[in-house]
Amino acid sequence: MPILEGEGVTKYFGGLAAVSNVDFYVDEGEIVGLIGPNGAGKTTLFNLISGALVPKSGVIRFQGANITGLKPHRICKMGIARTFQSVKVFANMPALENVMLGSLFGAPNSVAPAEAVREATALLDFVGLSAVGATPAKDLTLANQKRLEVARALATKPKLLLLDELMAGLNPTETAEAMALITRIRDQGITIFMIEHVMKAIMSVCDRIMVLHHGVKIAEGTPQEIATSKKVIEVYLGE
Repeated sequence: MPILEGEGVTKYFGGLAAVSNVDFYVDEGEIVGLIGPNGAGKTTLFNLISGALVPKSGVIRFQGANITGLKPHRICKMGIARTFQSVKVFANMPALENVMLGSLFGAPNSVAPAEAVREATALLDFVGLSAVGATPAKDLTLANQKRLEVARALATKPKLLLLDELMAGLNPTETAEAMALITRIRDQGITIFMIEHVMKAIMSVCDRIMVLHHGVKIAEGTPQEIATSKKVIEVYLGE
């Protein structure tokens, strides 16, 4: 049963179609990967789903409800959270307070500050940051800032989590830890739609993969099907 689906989703920037007539779906409980060369339209699609951009045409539905063109805060409160390609944390605020903001302003129902502290503390522990709750976000490593962003997204109590290049810039150990974290998040009952360039990660953790190229969906299937797709290999290797 799809938790998220799009039909004919299209977005132009000037005369250029960044996303062109894309149909997609994510089933509840799935981990779906979104791959493609730089400029393929992957982050634009996430921006359309999360409400940061409004499509020129097409429909996006979440749990059967039309969310096309809704404001980002409304989409968040409905149950879609996201992280960003370039980490967006509140640099001077402690890690704990960064996560509290998710509980206080992004969750479907309002919570008291004391409850937000409890939730944020538990989420920092979940993502492996319990030791740095008092540390300003700007003083964390890149890997830990990415974990912090995940914790803040989880604080909004999402049903669907959009991860935009969680593993970019991470070393092999950090990448392995991020892959394990993604699996743990899914085990909590949260569906995941993820953009990633680290092919090892995509092939290991995803149930299904969708490929964009110049804004067009060119392939979709299991990791094995994508890994052996002649069209996908041509796009990535330029042959």
